[in-house]
Formats: sequence, C-alpha cells, structure tokens
Amino acid sequence: MLKAAVQKGISFLPARERINYWFQKNVTKGVLLTDEHFGYKIQHASDHLRFFAENKNFDKKDCRVLELGTGWYPIVPIALYLSGYNDIVSVDLSGWLTKQGQLTAIKKFMAWRSDGKLQKFLPDLDEGRWSVLTEIISDEEKLSYEDINKKICLEARVENLFETTMENHSFELICSNNTFEHVHAPVLKKILEKFRALIKPGGTMSHFIDMSDHFAHFDSSINIYNFLKYSKAAWQRIDNDIQPQNRLRFVDYKKMYADLGIPITKEETRPGNPEALAQINVHSEYNDYTKESLLVSHGYIVSEIAMA
Repeated sequence: MLKAAVQKGISFLPARERINYWFQKNVTKGVLLTDEHFGYKIQHASDHLRFFAENKNFDKKDCRVLELGTGWYPIVPIALYLSGYNDIVSVDLSGWLTKQGQLTAIKKFMAWRSDGKLQKFLPDLDEGRWSVLTEIISDEEKLSYEDINKKICLEARVENLFETTMENHSFELICSNNTFEHVHAPVLKKILEKFRALIKPGGTMSHFIDMSDHFAHFDSSINIYNFLKYSKAAWQRIDNDIQPQNRLRFVDYKKMYADLGIPITKEETRPGNPEALAQINVHSEYNDYTKESLLVSHGYIVSEIAMA
C-alpha cells in the first residue's frame, strides 16, 4: 500500500518516469538487473525464439522483429541478435533504455556464458555476433548509445504505437514481455489491432503475460493473488499511471483475441498456486471466473497469422 501510494503521487509529477526509476532503483530495488531478473528475461527470449522457429514461412535472417516494451535492459533484442536476427525494432512510450542499461545487459550475458548458464537458453548463439558484444565492452568508453544499438541491429523507438510511422505489414515477427498486464483493456484491444496491421500475412506474434500482483514481487507479506480481493472501484484508487495493472485473467485475454478475430495457435500457462489463492478473499466481482481461470498466473499467447 505504501508503494502504491508513492507511485500514485509520483504519477502526478513532472518527469514522473525518472522519479519512479530513482524510487525503484534506490528504495524497492525493482529495476536492478539481478541474476533472478535476467533469468526471467532470458527465458522469455528463449521461448520467443522457440515459437518464432516454428514459423516456416520466413527465414530468420530476412525477418523484421518488433518488440513492444523496451524497458531498461535490451535482453530480448540482444538474444534475438545473437540468434541470427538482423532487424530488430523495440518500441516504448518512455525512453527507459540508456547506454548504461545496454552495457549492464551485455555484461550480464557475458557473466552467464562464463558460468556456463547461457547455452541452455541460446543454443544457436552466433560466435561472430558474440565477438561484437566483446568488442562493445572493450570500446565502451568510445561508443555512444546509438553506436551500440547499431552494432546489435536494434532500433529503439520512443513513441506512441498508435502514432508510429512504421508501415503496415512490415514485420514478420512481433513479441512482448510483461507488457500486456500493464495496459487497460480498451487500449490493449487497440494495440492488438495495430499489431494485426503491422504484421505480415504468415507472421507470428508471441506475447508473455504476467498476471500476478506485481506488488508481491517485492513485498513478501502478500501473495501473487492479493489484488483479486479488491473491487474495481477500490483498485482504481490503488492503481497508478506509472505501473498500472489491469488484473485481467488469461481467459480475458483469450476472449479479447477471439473478439478481434486474431487466432491463437499456441498457449502455454503456469497453473498457479492453489494454496496462495485460498488465502485470498476474492472479491465477488470475480464470481463468474472458475477457480482454474483465477489460478493461472503467467502465460504465453502465440498467433500465426494466416497467409493472404
């Protein structure tokens, strides 16, 4: 509740993104690139790569990939680059990514490879491209933020997706990680419609959604279903514009896809924790959900768009 109150206050301030970054870095430690955080992200990257590899319509060397939600560390773009993709675009409303974030991510890749942990996630790692990463670290003082992005085939765009100048049907692959849960349903529907316009026929979309209460990520006194005890009105008072949480369940996302006519060709979910859910007095507004649908805490939705 304290973090919610602070973020609510920050959301009304100028330069709110930078203030929130300072707060999360120095108080909640939510933006530090720990081994745990990197592990989550490199697993997402590995899964996206697996789903993309199942698409036989395009050669990955010729694919243009769009990532929604750049964040502070370009872990997924670097993994895509190391795996042979040549044209990676990442879009975010805010310019979180910095040169320090780039270097921190690259050094974490190096540490994990040195420890023998990276191969599991990137079995097709390109050695020539790995040498580019080592060169970046060797020349880090000389290279600019733009230089580093160019070397890893990344175009990081800070813009509203709805106002983008990117052409329709210009991407073979689209992905996101821990992004959908921060977008309220009406806007998310528009994002999915925009994706459908941007992706080429025969392309693949892969989206990872974290449906847990994100306040539980740093506060061990609550569990991942804690926010389900609040009514919609009460949650609106707690929620904030800095890091909103829509509380949608996996079945809600699937219905959204169905309503928009976007196919779901594969889904992978985590079944959740029944004991944790039993500890929560789930609000009556969720009475129409089955226990199983409330339990699902994380999931992938993969769509292969039909050829024209």
